[in-house]
Amino acid sequence: MNIHAVKAIYSFEMARWFRTMMQSILAPVISTSLYFVVFGSAIGSRMASIDGVSYAAFIVPGLIMLSLLTESISNASFGIYMPKWAGTIYELLSAPVSAFETVLGYVGAAATKSILLGIIILITARLFVPFEIQHPFLMAAFLVLTAVTFSLFGFIIGIWADGFEKLQIVPTLIVTPLTFLGGSFYSISMLPDIWQKITLFNPVVYLVSGFRWAFFGVSDVNVGVSLAATAGFLTLCLATIWWIFRTGYKLKT
Repeated sequence: MNIHAVKAIYSFEMARWFRTMMQSILAPVISTSLYFVVFGSAIGSRMASIDGVSYAAFIVPGLIMLSLLTESISNASFGIYMPKWAGTIYELLSAPVSAFETVLGYVGAAATKSILLGIIILITARLFVPFEIQHPFLMAAFLVLTAVTFSLFGFIIGIWADGFEKLQIVPTLIVTPLTFLGGSFYSISMLPDIWQKITLFNPVVYLVSGFRWAFFGVSDVNVGVSLAATAGFLTLCLATIWWIFRTGYKLKT
C-alpha cells in the first residue's frame, strides 16, 4: 500500500476542513444547539416522556444522526468533486495510487471529520440535557459505521455530480427529509399503523433506531436489524465504488 499517497490525500482534506472551521464545525453545532433550545426546552417541557426517556434526551441521537449524515455526505462529495472540477483528478488517476488508496484517503478524512463533529455535538448536548449512554461501545460502533457508510455514499455523489448544485440535491432533497421522517424527533410507534409500516421503508429509521438503543436501550426496530441494514448499505456503496473505478464512470470521460 502507498502509505504516502493515502497520508497526502488525508492530510490535505483535513487541512481544508480546519481552514473552514466556521462553516464545518461552528455552524452545525449552533444549529443543533438551537434544536435543543426550541424542541428540548420550549416543546419538550410540554411533552410527556417517550418510553421512559424525557423528550429533550430522546431527540439527542436523532440530532446527532442528522448532522452525521449530512456532514458525511457533504465532506466526501465535495472532497472528490473539487479535483474533478479543477481537472487535477487526472493527475491522481495517472499517479501510482490505487483505487483503494484513493478511497481510503478521501473517505477516511470525511469520516474522521464527521466523527469529530458527532463527538462535539454529543458534548454540546450534554450541556443542555442530562442523559447517560447505556451501551457506549455500541454507540461508538454505530457512529463510526454510519460515518464511513455515508462518506462512501457522498464519495459516489461527488463522482456523479457534474455541477455544484448537484452536490446539494441528495443531501437537501432526500437525506434531510428522510432523517426528519425517520424518527429523529419522535417514536414511530406514535404513528397510525399504516404509517408505521410505510416508515419502515425509510432506511434512516434503522440508523436512528439503532443509535437511540445504544443510548437508552429503547428502539423502534431491533438493534440487530439496524446493524444489518447499515452493513448492507455499506456493502452496496463499496460495490458501487468498485464499479466506478472498474469502468471509469465520470472519471475518465
